[in-house]
Amino acid sequence: MSHPERPVLMIVAAPAGAGKTTLCDRLLAEFPRLRYSISCTTRQPRGNEKDGVDYHFVTEEAFQSRIEHGDFLETANVHGNWYGTLHGTVRDALQAGDDVIMDIDVQGAESIRAAMESGEDLLRDSFFDVFILPPSMQVLEARLIARAEDTSDVIKTRLGNAVGEMECQHKFAHVMTNDDLDQATADLRKIYLSECKTQGGRA
Repeated sequence: MSHPERPVLMIVAAPAGAGKTTLCDRLLAEFPRLRYSISCTTRQPRGNEKDGVDYHFVTEEAFQSRIEHGDFLETANVHGNWYGTLHGTVRDALQAGDDVIMDIDVQGAESIRAAMESGEDLLRDSFFDVFILPPSMQVLEARLIARAEDTSDVIKTRLGNAVGEMECQHKFAHVMTNDDLDQATADLRKIYLSECKTQGGRA
């Protein structure tokens, strides 16, 4: 498979617990030309998360300062914490000819979509988005409980938010379900390669 003539900017969104991070990690491991856009966040690290690898963990003050300076391509306040994608990180990767994958929430995806309407050609022409559904709310709840990262109150909040997030699926170019991980990986791979071919005229 040849290197892309035009890079793609792939946005992957889903309710918390639907498995988007695992699917993104699988795709990143398979395609060396695909780069992960590391978001900034004001929340505390969970589990084995590392600063500069999973997220850039910053203070509320530092985050607000970057908003004021126009550093973010998108920002979102989710469950009381700020998340944001640095414009320069994405632009630099695309200009270098790399494909970029962003693992963000529905609110962030909406911000990206809005930014693309008046944004620079490089980002607008490369952009597409994917929404990942859980098989059911029962499965989603079981996954959130199993990962043992959130309190019961946080899990209830995430499940409540998931209902509203899934109502936004029609706004996405692609919608898929993560029932079986291997099948979902194959589905996401197919979408990625299809968009590479469509947007850049290559396979």
